[in-house]
Amino acid sequence: MITKDLYERKELRQLVRDFTRREIAPHLDQWERDGEVPRELHKNAAELDLLGIGFEHGDLLDSVALTEEIIQNGGSSGLMAALFTLGIAIPHIWQSGNEDLIERFAKPAIRGEKIGSLAVTEPGAGSDVAAIRTKAVRDGDHYVVTGEKTFITSGCRADFVTTAVRTGGDGYQGISLLVIEDGFTRRKLDKMGWHCSDTAELHFDGVRVPVANLVGEENQGFALIMQQFQVERVTMAVEAYATAQRALDLTVEWTRNRETFGKPLIKNQVVRHKLAAMAQKIDLARTYTREVAARINRGEDCVTEVCFAKNAAVDACSEVVDAAVQLHGGMGYMRESEVERHYRDARILGIGGGASEVMTELAARRLGFA
Repeated sequence: MITKDLYERKELRQLVRDFTRREIAPHLDQWERDGEVPRELHKNAAELDLLGIGFEHGDLLDSVALTEEIIQNGGSSGLMAALFTLGIAIPHIWQSGNEDLIERFAKPAIRGEKIGSLAVTEPGAGSDVAAIRTKAVRDGDHYVVTGEKTFITSGCRADFVTTAVRTGGDGYQGISLLVIEDGFTRRKLDKMGWHCSDTAELHFDGVRVPVANLVGEENQGFALIMQQFQVERVTMAVEAYATAQRALDLTVEWTRNRETFGKPLIKNQVVRHKLAAMAQKIDLARTYTREVAARINRGEDCVTEVCFAKNAAVDACSEVVDAAVQLHGGMGYMRESEVERHYRDARILGIGGGASEVMTELAARRLGFA
């Protein structure tokens, strides 16, 4: 199913294309109204081995191809967040090599039997991971967890939550990761976009968690979190330029079919030039992000380049979806218009996985400008 060249993963791309057009695109509007995707979708994706890409088989470049095809064939970045939350929930577990945790949490998620989420962000600690305050105090064979997390993707549906907690002193050296299954309360949050992706606030009030649910070594969780940020940020860059490409495709079709003053919109030079400018921004972001993904796949340290890729793709997406709505006119402002959804969904991409300003500062420090 999976070949080696990013541009020639034809079987994988066709499989994902067919799956999206059959299982996702016809139902996405309803899932947006429901506020979540059905659990059956996870199982259907698992039957095609799509949830195992990057874990049991495939690599980052396969994940890039999958993301492109889902969004460009009628999916959305919100759908990606909901269906592939395991992409941020289980990597730490998988890389830890802990067979017990892998069997209890990672593999059931890959089979579509369990939904996992990742809980790092807190009301007082967003991009500043080292400032988290949720505490986990050792009590015999358990940790007692107290604190709260917010903006947790799939937090309402999650069967388990890979949670960043403070087991040691202040700063990044005192952070650990625990897999928490129950005993906490959830509050569903309403968002501007990503309506099909449920988001929650989690409250932990003396929740007892077995020590066996510790991921990796105690007080080493910060390093595990940071290691996964490269992949998460590249994935969001792919979501950004893929969303932009979908918006452009829809807009080209609209301008070909929409007539004003006796001719199709696309016959106006100003419209054609706008479309060309949109295509240029997308292609530049896509080409750079794909190259960065390939370098990460080879094991290279690309922290600075990942920051550039995410910011460039987000900027391109922001401009393209805005232009798409403008060129759709009044229809672009209607909920029944797909570009309206992409316009709303795109706004989170410059915030999630590290805000654009944080990416710029991180790149500046890595370049020695600080």
